[in-house]
Amino acid sequence: MREYIPVLLFLVVAIGFAGGTIGLFSIIVPRRRNAVKNSAYECGVDPVGDARERFSIKFYLVAVLFILFSIEAVFLYPWAVAFRQLGLYGLVEMALFIVILFVGYVYLLKKRALEWD
Repeated sequence: MREYIPVLLFLVVAIGFAGGTIGLFSIIVPRRRNAVKNSAYECGVDPVGDARERFSIKFYLVAVLFILFSIEAVFLYPWAVAFRQLGLYGLVEMALFIVILFVGYVYLLKKRALEWD
């Protein structure tokens, strides 16, 4: 249990710092509200249309695929750390994992899921 004390202390300091910063700035920062500050900001361009406008499903598909492939790449780090202990079995398993990723990527390219038409 003693080995968790630094983690708990770090968690308390992080939460305290975040809460203290938000609390301090909510007290210090002046509030001068007007119509310009309350309007939506679109990179210097006046907003066009409704905020609840529908997006193409391709937008969400590309976002999910980006997250999926990013997370799967993270699995390479623990494997690289334990590579020598895993031996040939670990090498074959990781090769199979990468082949499955590659087949999925080729499937997405064939379906043209990553193109913005």
